[in-house]
Amino acid sequence: MVINFDEMKETVLAHFYGGEKEARAKMFGDENNRIMLGRLVKGASIGLHTHEMDSEITYILQGRGKVLYDGTWEEVGPGMCHYCPKGHSHNFINDGEEDLILFSVVPNQ
Repeated sequence: MVINFDEMKETVLAHFYGGEKEARAKMFGDENNRIMLGRLVKGASIGLHTHEMDSEITYILQGRGKVLYDGTWEEVGPGMCHYCPKGHSHNFINDGEEDLILFSVVPNQ
């Protein structure tokens, strides 16, 4: 199955999980996974949240930022992958100069 993000409308998620500004995402979901291409503009964030029922795998395609993962700050950039297992918490902050582009998969548990 091909998922063509270029043909999808971008959804605006204002103050996503209590974050700053807005997250934007193109999303696909079925009974097995949620697959997303996300974007945070400079200064935007996804607020701190816990994955109580699922996990999340996020690959950074473009930009620089940081993640607060279980109380520890981690720098992220292109080519890096952030993994948040079930039962753990994280957020994303774009503290770079360009859009932070993220590819995420959240398996349905």
